[in-house]
Amino acid sequence: MTTIDEIRDNFEILDEWDDRYRYVIELGRTLEPLPEAEHSAANKVNGCVSQVWLQKLVERDGGAPILRYRGDSDAHIVRGLVAIVLALYSGRRPQEILATDAIAVFDEFGFRDHLTPQRSNGLRSMVERIKTDAKEALAEAT
Repeated sequence: MTTIDEIRDNFEILDEWDDRYRYVIELGRTLEPLPEAEHSAANKVNGCVSQVWLQKLVERDGGAPILRYRGDSDAHIVRGLVAIVLALYSGRRPQEILATDAIAVFDEFGFRDHLTPQRSNGLRSMVERIKTDAKEALAEAT
């Protein structure tokens, strides 16, 4: 999986938004396939115009939970946005997830000015879902 720092570096060298959109779509193609059974109502992210699914996997590292995700979407550009969200959050402890300001990262990438309001809302819905998962994992750990 591509790291958020690699994505950041690649965004810096791509000047044109057409090139950035193509890059986001390419990121979506790198996602591990989500089994059809995981395209379920439980994994569906509400608030997205396109269909988005996030599968949460909780691992323990000495008792501390680590949240890993797999994701998918029925839209190419949104699948790429899922890949960026996963690069930012998957494989992290709940405290790290809650301390990470995804909106600041998305603003750094220029998404506020270059995504439709519906896609921006969907992006926020994905982040809210993951942050809710992190809060639940913390509560269960105590």
